[in-house]
Amino acid sequence: MVPRSLARSLARSLLTDARPVYTGVSFIELQWPADDSRASAAAAVIGPGTLMAVAPGQGILAHHNADGSIHTYVAAKLPEALVTRDGAAAASRRALGSFSGWAPALRAFITTCDTLPTVRPIYALPPSLAWPRVPGVTLLGDAAHLMSPFAGEGANLAMLDGASLAHALIHHPGDCEAGLTAYERDLFARSAPIAKISAANVERFSGPKAPMSVVELFADG
Repeated sequence: MVPRSLARSLARSLLTDARPVYTGVSFIELQWPADDSRASAAAAVIGPGTLMAVAPGQGILAHHNADGSIHTYVAAKLPEALVTRDGAAAASRRALGSFSGWAPALRAFITTCDTLPTVRPIYALPPSLAWPRVPGVTLLGDAAHLMSPFAGEGANLAMLDGASLAHALIHHPGDCEAGLTAYERDLFARSAPIAKISAANVERFSGPKAPMSVVELFADG
């Protein structure tokens, strides 16, 4: 998950006026270390991989790590002002307090965690963001295509960007601009479709049709 400060790339302003926009959803991050006795009970609910329990405007996404630790993101639709102005404590109280009617086994992911919550508002750039070639500068990773984590491809794209940039420069020796032009052409083509999926999935996971919209997503996949 990318901190809001890191998402606001300084280099991006050299190429485009586009700025990340709040998606309306924030994650409250909670963790249990493997040696916490309550982690085993949480792990039994999750199973061997990931648990996704979603409803309109909220959700619990928990992952059982290989080392036995538990990593949970509590998703909630929160006003941007609450997240950015009133601070983590106010945002956490509002988000975590909205699960009172949920099943006890799911609420335990919230109520039994002693670690300090971390609030992570989800920002995204326009899915089809592109820019005209500017000599001597380009972007990669979240600076180029910041998106929500609901496609699960942000880190993969960033690593591919790095490899693709190196490949383009190596294959255009002595002509950096030709290499950067080739890199950006491929960058725009591969990132836009995934960014559009990510944007659509924000609505699928937190919109009024959840959880059936998520069931349909995996059934179609």
